[in-house]
Amino acid sequence: QVQLVESGGGLVQAGASLRLSCSASGNVFRINDLGWYRQAPGNQREFVAKSTQGGVYTNYADSVKGRFTISRDNAKKSAWLQMNNLEPEDTAVYYCNVEGFTRDLREYNSWGQGTQVTVSS
Repeated sequence: QVQLVESGGGLVQAGASLRLSCSASGNVFRINDLGWYRQAPGNQREFVAKSTQGGVYTNYADSVKGRFTISRDNAKKSAWLQMNNLEPEDTAVYYCNVEGFTRDLREYNSWGQGTQVTVSS
């Protein structure tokens, strides 16, 4: 079983920055793809950013390009989402998603519990 813990959310004013963290623990052998998603009230969960192929590639939603940066440390089984120049439209619960293999070489796909980001205008 793989557990994810997110942190770093909070209440900030527009234009501010936040850095979200995601740490994996448990039966983790390898992390392949790692992504951040968000869900605003009344909306479906949407893609924000992703780091794939062990960190070789990254891609972002158009709405966050140039403002958000995803990073990871495979040895520490951790990832971060640096969010700059935040806008009220970024208000949502942010979730970390990790795909990879356990020590007994089974695939896993795990979600964190979410961390609230609120941006006031």
